[in-house]
Amino acid sequence: MMWKEKYRVGAVLIDTQHQELFKRVSSFISIVQSPRLWDEKVEEVKETLAFMQEYVVIHFSDEERFQEEIGYPERERHRAIHSQFRGVIQNYVNRVAQEGYTQELMQELGGRLMTWLIMHVAGEDQKIGEFLRSQGGGHES
Repeated sequence: MMWKEKYRVGAVLIDTQHQELFKRVSSFISIVQSPRLWDEKVEEVKETLAFMQEYVVIHFSDEERFQEEIGYPERERHRAIHSQFRGVIQNYVNRVAQEGYTQELMQELGGRLMTWLIMHVAGEDQKIGEFLRSQGGGHES
């Protein structure tokens, strides 16, 4: 599943980060599903997961700061959704610590990440775009 133009919010930073997230999650899923032996790709899986963890935190804080800047009315609710998803990721990090980087666990995680990303970017984040447009257009920062 790839980035689509209709996912654009109209804020350059947010849209760029969303594109990067889609690219990374897609690549994570491709690596996990590739026919190579698991032992040969587990390092790549670890690196991608570590990146994702870090990047999601950066993206969420940037997106939340942007919502503050534009006075987005649903920012508290949106922050709560972010917080909940950080919990989901943390839960997988804890499971990895217990179960290891198994193919089953990584496949499940890849699916969860992609589903969440699509639902969130195509759903919740579009409301930010709608609000922006109602305030008189895109925001270039």
